[in-house]
Amino acid sequence: RYLNAMIETFQIAFTGTIVGIFFGFIFALFASRGLLGKSPLHKVTYFTAKSLISLFRTIPDLVWAILFVMIVGLGAFAGTLTITIDTIGFCGRFFAEEMEDVDKNPSEAIESFGASKLDSVFAAVIPAAIPGLITTSLFAFEKAVRSSVVLGLVGAGGIGLELQSLMNWMAYDRAIVIILMIFFLVILVEQCSSYARKIIIEND
Repeated sequence: RYLNAMIETFQIAFTGTIVGIFFGFIFALFASRGLLGKSPLHKVTYFTAKSLISLFRTIPDLVWAILFVMIVGLGAFAGTLTITIDTIGFCGRFFAEEMEDVDKNPSEAIESFGASKLDSVFAAVIPAAIPGLITTSLFAFEKAVRSSVVLGLVGAGGIGLELQSLMNWMAYDRAIVIILMIFFLVILVEQCSSYARKIIIEND
C-alpha cells in the first residue's frame, strides 16, 4: 500500500510539473518585458501575466491544495492541480527572466529582414534560453516532488495521507518506513536532476 502511495506521489509531481512547465512557458512569453512588443495591448498582457505569476507564487501550496480539495474532492487530482499552479508560478517567473537576459541582437537582425516579433522570439530568443529553461524545469520537478509529499496531509493524494494516518495512530515504526521511502525518492530525483544539469552545462 505504501509503495502504491509513493508511486502516486511521484505521478502527482511528474504530471503537475509537465503541465505547469507548459503553461508557465506561455505565461513567461507574455511576462517578459518587451519580448512580444511594446503596444498598449502587450503592456496589458504583460501586467496581467506578471500579476498572475505573482499570485500563484504568493499563495502557499497547502492553501492551494485545500482549495482544490474543496472544489474537486479528495485525491490525486487535487494534488496535481496544486503542483501545476505552483509550477506555473515558479517556472513563469524564471522562464521570463531567462528570456529577458538573452542577447536581443540576433532577434533584432531577424526582424530587420521582415520577420514578425513572434517569429524572432521562437527563432532566436528561445533557442538561446533553452539551457536555462531546462535547468529551471529540473529544479521545478525537484521542488514538486518535495511538495507533493506534504499535500497528502490535507487530502490531496499521495504518501502524505498515509504518513498522517500513521502519526495519528502513533504507529511510529511504520511512519519511519514511509519517511525513509520519501528520503530515498527525493535523493533519487535530486541525483538524476543533477546529472541531467551537468550534461546540459557540458553541452552548452
